[in-house]
Amino acid sequence: MNDPHRADILMQAHAAEREALAREQAARAAAEQASARADFLAHASQVLGRSLDLGETRKALLALAVPKLGEQAWLVDARGVAEPRPLPGRWREAVVRALASGVQGPAGEPLGEEAAGPQDCAILPLCPGQPESGALVLRAGAGTLQGACLALAREVVSRAAMALDNARLYAAVREADRRKNEFLAMLAHELRNPLAPIRNAVHIMQGVPQAPPPLGWARDVISRQAAHMTRLIDDLLDVSRIVQGKVAVHPQRITLGSVIERCAESMAPRLAQRQQVMRLDVPDGALALEGDLVRLTQVLSNLVHNASKFSPPGTVIELQARTEGGELVLSVIDQGCGLEPALLPRIFDLFVQGDQALDRSEGGLGIGLTLVHHLVELHGGRVQAYSEGKGQGTQVVVRLPLATGTSPVSLTSPVPDPTPDSTPAPMPLPLQTAAPAARENPPGARRVLVVDDQEASAETLTLLLEMEGFEVRVAHEGVGALAVAQAFRPEAVLLDIGLPGLSGFEVAACLREDPVCREALLVALTGYGEAGSRARSAEAGFDVHMVKPADVDRLLSLLADPQAARRRQPA
Repeated sequence: MNDPHRADILMQAHAAEREALAREQAARAAAEQASARADFLAHASQVLGRSLDLGETRKALLALAVPKLGEQAWLVDARGVAEPRPLPGRWREAVVRALASGVQGPAGEPLGEEAAGPQDCAILPLCPGQPESGALVLRAGAGTLQGACLALAREVVSRAAMALDNARLYAAVREADRRKNEFLAMLAHELRNPLAPIRNAVHIMQGVPQAPPPLGWARDVISRQAAHMTRLIDDLLDVSRIVQGKVAVHPQRITLGSVIERCAESMAPRLAQRQQVMRLDVPDGALALEGDLVRLTQVLSNLVHNASKFSPPGTVIELQARTEGGELVLSVIDQGCGLEPALLPRIFDLFVQGDQALDRSEGGLGIGLTLVHHLVELHGGRVQAYSEGKGQGTQVVVRLPLATGTSPVSLTSPVPDPTPDSTPAPMPLPLQTAAPAARENPPGARRVLVVDDQEASAETLTLLLEMEGFEVRVAHEGVGALAVAQAFRPEAVLLDIGLPGLSGFEVAACLREDPVCREALLVALTGYGEAGSRARSAEAGFDVHMVKPADVDRLLSLLADPQAARRRQPA
């Protein structure tokens, strides 16, 4: 006989089991949905963070939106302009209104007559409260863009907004960097223009025999300060180019001795002025390196210049070299003001300086050690600074790979080193020979055309060349230069690039097509020294590219044998 009570209990038990199973299935489904949501959001973050290009990031967002978030997607700006295709008219108005009001929506609004069936839309501002950022517009089936799906879309848009913001900031930084580099190039050009006639005038004064002592002193002051300004400009531009990755080193087999000799030659006037001595402690045989002689000389000169600048007059700057584990270990040690321990980790950062006194008695831009750091790294080496603190001096150690398979070569022309018991003697200043007396017939080019729109540069260079015995003509703009060249038939043309009317590049191209000047030596004498200008000079037909203020001795050597200069690679 059936027991109604027992049957009732069984029914309740089955109901409880079904309810528990339903709860378990619902929990499992919720967990799976949560896991899928988390996986999708992680994937979205990865895809959106893949590029800092604004266009690529926008494409990535549209690709993520379809079909996961909706059947169609648009990115729309505050004016209603949409990509990848235009919005329907009434949607465009809705988006503009939603962005202007700052309200996220409308969700669930029917599309209208163009829809195949009931449709939902959602307008999701990329940055609520910032209409200019635009919105993501989604289109899907009726009832789709609600609840969890709409929440997921909002989360993706939130992450996309951060990615787009990063891309916009990166684009802004790149644009600012581009403008900065353009400004630095223009600044260098504008600063080099007045330096050129100053250097020319100094060279002219050096050619005056038996100048009165005050005039000689003034001439030397002008020469040193012009050289200092040139160094600052070159360092500033070098840092800019290195940071952009536009500086390459050209390694060849060189000796440490050749680097030291060049450094000693360039630093001798400064050390003599401050009555300082550079003392060498290097191996008897020269050490061979695979490096760029010009750039490694720049490294050593910057270190010695820094040591001199921050050391008292009459002190010794030690230059030590040794080998260690296949490396050259080069140390520059001074007796100067030293560095605070907190500054040591940052000393190679751009514009960092130890001496921040208001008088700035030592000057400088805080970029010399940054240059050293980058140039050493380009050679596969590393550099470190050490100091015991204020007043304890500084030691900078450069480690560079040694070249293999070379036999020692003796150092030549060593830098004078005082004996331990003697008072340090100043490094002798290289003799400044007076400019040669005017020659009636210089052995090289006799007719030189100077083209420069800066009258001071043209006039001083003309006087300098005439003192050397050259016949000189001058033009201040491109069309006039071509006319003078036709009549004068120059054997060499010193041509500025930044001319009014025809540029120096255009003038050079015309001269190369003219039989009268086709074989003339063309020298670009300009304030533009970046790689792009040098490349354009070569394309236009220039033989040599010289940056103002030009080295007068080098210029005269080019004019002494113009055909040999034409056969050499452009400088």
